[in-house]
Amino acid sequence: MIQFENISKSFGGNTLFENVSFRLNSRERVGLVGRNGDGKTTLFRMIVNEEHPDGGSIIIPKQYRLGYVKQHLDFSHPTVLEECMSGLQAHERDHHWKAEKILFGLGFTDKDLTRSPWEFSGGYQVRLNLAKVLVSGPDLLLLDEPTNYLDIASIRWVERFLTTWPHEVMLITHDRGFMDKIVTHVVGINRKTARKIAGDTGKYYEQIAQDEEIYEKTRQNDEKRRKEVELFISRFRAKARLANMVQSRIKTLSKMEKRDKLEKLKTLDFSFKSKPFHGKYVMSAKHLFFSYDGQHQVIRDFSLNVGPRDRVCIIGKNGKGKTTLLKLLAGIIPPADGSVSCHPAVAKGFYEQDQVEGLVESRNVVEEILYSDSGVDPQTARNIAGAMMFEGNDALKKIKVLSGGEKSRVILGKLLVTPVNLLLLDEPTNHLDMESTDAMLAAVDNFDGTVIMVTHNEMFLHAVAQRLVVFQNGNIEVFEGGYQDFLDTVGWQEDEKTGQSESGEDEKNRPTKKEIKRIRSGFVNERAKVITPLKKKIEETEKKIEKQENLLEELTRKMQQVSEKGESGKIKELSRSMFTCQSVIDSLFEELEDLTETHDLKTAEFDAKQKEMEDQWN
Repeated sequence: MIQFENISKSFGGNTLFENVSFRLNSRERVGLVGRNGDGKTTLFRMIVNEEHPDGGSIIIPKQYRLGYVKQHLDFSHPTVLEECMSGLQAHERDHHWKAEKILFGLGFTDKDLTRSPWEFSGGYQVRLNLAKVLVSGPDLLLLDEPTNYLDIASIRWVERFLTTWPHEVMLITHDRGFMDKIVTHVVGINRKTARKIAGDTGKYYEQIAQDEEIYEKTRQNDEKRRKEVELFISRFRAKARLANMVQSRIKTLSKMEKRDKLEKLKTLDFSFKSKPFHGKYVMSAKHLFFSYDGQHQVIRDFSLNVGPRDRVCIIGKNGKGKTTLLKLLAGIIPPADGSVSCHPAVAKGFYEQDQVEGLVESRNVVEEILYSDSGVDPQTARNIAGAMMFEGNDALKKIKVLSGGEKSRVILGKLLVTPVNLLLLDEPTNHLDMESTDAMLAAVDNFDGTVIMVTHNEMFLHAVAQRLVVFQNGNIEVFEGGYQDFLDTVGWQEDEKTGQSESGEDEKNRPTKKEIKRIRSGFVNERAKVITPLKKKIEETEKKIEKQENLLEELTRKMQQVSEKGESGKIKELSRSMFTCQSVIDSLFEELEDLTETHDLKTAEFDAKQKEMEDQWN
């Protein structure tokens, strides 16, 4: 148990929080939420005594062991396995299996265990730091953005690991889905104070919204009451017979609490600028091959057709080629063989973390956004800078003094001012806080164009993905369906081993789990190829009907106007237009009825076929 008593902390006149008090109880897993700059990491650093509060105290029991993943890399052992085992407690120094289990869960392979830690990328070195802390079995795990360098398979392993953790956990992450699967409680830093509630982030934000609504209504009622009292005093101050009543009101006024209006909190609020597109296809990739060393092929014979408003998500383990594929599709790098062709009207927008190197350090934020597109004027650049949380003088900061997260927001701002109809995004939520991640999800969802995105954020995948490009088992496959369909039919169990049944001849002929997943995957793809085009045609027809009905409504309104004026010539012309419009609507409704019947029939056929397969396997 850790007790936080009236903690306060400021930096350079900026108050992060004041009089913060809460308790971390036994076996609680607490998610720490708040906007970037609210002091979440500072609170962690105070727990491990790397920072000190300006006021208050943090009471930690004696012999209570803390495990904190540091960003500083300091390896002193020749191999990954030995480095990880250095984190084991003294009585477990020879328990190599414990270190191996955690390293495998975080994506290391058998061969990796004997390699030097310094041979790995920065992301894998951070994973090794995480492994050393996990294997040490502390009483409290302090995890600050642990998913930043993890792929989906490793993230899902960490989820399972933490939900069975027998001690306490404090977690900072921008991935709301990840946090909600793990935590038992949420501590939120909001308006320089903190509040702890039982439940997930949804319950926390719901409670905060409710509290602030009550506060604002109370403030307004108090303000109204105050004005009424002040009006009474000013009107009857000079009336001798009402002197007692006036004095009573003056005393009441002096006792009334003055509530300040809640300050509007800064958060990202943006939308991508879409460029109209009327083609039938957006992009076609045919038989792509690519390798960095001329031998090991990262991309091998990959093809993909992308249509208008498609939402394609590229998923898989780190180091398999997801970003490489995105760069091939974006035209950033050329393929060794094959081709990528785009419709002539396609305007691409590309976003990745490495683009920070392309920023001009001598420019300020507004200038960098201003030079992004010839159609951007200074006021627009200012507005976008504000939307990216660079308000006032912050918009004039030089690029060279910005943090990594701030530079990422500048890159995003540059993309926002550029009209595009194809977005290619590589992990767009890195360096964003939870509220900003929600804003990014809304912007992607509302974008009136095509999106191809690399992401490990499962909340994004569930909300956005219509099609998937999956890197798994050494292959790249296009999965026609959403993320839940993928989990239900294929999943992330790579190279699943199955034993032979001992239940007789019928069981021997029964498909293995891996074969069943393959059959289900093929079935989902077959279903999507038939049902998805029908859904799109139904949606298009409904939009056409809505457009024609709006036109008919406008023509009817004009007919009423010309009828009142007795303009016979215009009446005949409008009558013909209304007749034509109504004929089109009737024709579209017939088309919609046929499409709906076909859709329902095909859906019923696939449902029956699926039930038949499931009955055979169960």
